[in-house]
Amino acid sequence: MQLKELASQLAVSHILGDSETVFTGIQTDSRKVQPGDLFLCISGLVTDGHEYAAKAVEMGAAALVVEHDVDVDVPKLVVKDSRFAMAVIANHFYQYPSRQMKVIGVTGTNGKTTSTYLIEAILSDQGFRTGLMGTIKMKIGSTVTGMERTTLEAVDLQKNLRLMADAGTDYCIMEVSSHALDLGRVKGCSFRTGIFTNLTQDHLDYHETMEQYKAAKGLLFSRLGNDFSDDPDEHRFAVLNVDDAASEYYSKLTSAQVITYGIDHNADVRAEQIEITSKGTRFRCVTFRGTADIQMKLVGKFNVYNALAAITAALLEGIPLEGVKKSLEAIESVDGRMEIVNAGQPFLVLVDYAHTPDGLENALSTIKQFAKGQVYCVFGCGGDRDRTKRPLMGKVTAAYSDYVYVTSDNPRTEDPERILQDIVPGIVEAGLHEDRYELVTERREAIQKAVARATPDDVVLIAGKGHETYQEIMGVKHDFDDREVAKEAIRGRYHD
Repeated sequence: MQLKELASQLAVSHILGDSETVFTGIQTDSRKVQPGDLFLCISGLVTDGHEYAAKAVEMGAAALVVEHDVDVDVPKLVVKDSRFAMAVIANHFYQYPSRQMKVIGVTGTNGKTTSTYLIEAILSDQGFRTGLMGTIKMKIGSTVTGMERTTLEAVDLQKNLRLMADAGTDYCIMEVSSHALDLGRVKGCSFRTGIFTNLTQDHLDYHETMEQYKAAKGLLFSRLGNDFSDDPDEHRFAVLNVDDAASEYYSKLTSAQVITYGIDHNADVRAEQIEITSKGTRFRCVTFRGTADIQMKLVGKFNVYNALAAITAALLEGIPLEGVKKSLEAIESVDGRMEIVNAGQPFLVLVDYAHTPDGLENALSTIKQFAKGQVYCVFGCGGDRDRTKRPLMGKVTAAYSDYVYVTSDNPRTEDPERILQDIVPGIVEAGLHEDRYELVTERREAIQKAVARATPDDVVLIAGKGHETYQEIMGVKHDFDDREVAKEAIRGRYHD
């Protein structure tokens, strides 16, 4: 593609140098530049891509996209906002792949991963070719790879959507984070449906206030298009959790058809007669396409919400309710989401990704409903993230647990012991006696202690990391999988 073709997509831009310069790829990381690539100098939150322009040229960049001139001897496309330009350029270079499939985006504080997994399973069972992008993995055709972040940067996002389109994908189901929305990573994506799960405190280290956080999530719905069509394939839907107050705000932002789901309020898709046990969850689903009794293997009221979101999305695609029911009832679990760890022990061990006050409360309150014995909780809080939620999470664990092990999560560049001390005030405020909790800096030791203490009918919840297979300490990722560590502890107790 020639540089001048990109300039034609950006009204306010100009080229310094040869406008007919051809580039063959796009990069935002100078270390990954291949000869012939276009390098985008992005003004980031931490680093400024303009500082790496010379390195990119040294690596073989054929041209640059910049916000101001830089002293390198290659053609440059000068733009007002390189981050916005990145989304425009990526979409154009990869030939607008999201238009060649139906894209379903899921946003919210909790439940994004499970909801996308459920939707993908339902659509796949119906014979559709599906793609998946989210916190745990990316699926393109039969190829599955891990993900470094929930929602990819625009260049990588569009590149992978192109791979999905070339593979004949009918539906892409995508987790859409608030960061991605705020930073414009999904600008240009043609979403068929936007789904909202819930809004609770998280990421205030980035968004600063809950209002800003709510507004960032709202961008998904405000961008669902402002036109109507007589072609059903061109219809746009906003699927909103009516039990969350933020839904009223989002419904006013969008011109898409609003379809609601919920439990506590009247909704287009509603669950009633909910029964939760350690083996699964049963509920009656009343929808605009009929009623069905559903028995899932997934546990908890929050998973009923996730199921309702998936049911609504599937019904909007014309899938019969009986087909949706069959798929939901067949799903065993979602990686790291209330996942059962079984190594022959006489008590229940669950690993969950809960890393917010609301997520932790959802998990623990669910366990309390079926636990016959003691509830032990192993949890921590991530370093270099919102410190204000730490005492809140401590308070939640104290309210629902019989014994708490406060430990490290991903401390990143923070002192792990300082993070633990930030959690303690919440535990104290909740009134949990000091002989019912302890601070154990080493996560492996904390898990071992919980496993050693549990007896038949007890439940051990290991929260915070879920599917993650590493622990990040001072910039280094060490191998660490809560599920494997728990199995080792169980084997050490019963089989050594």
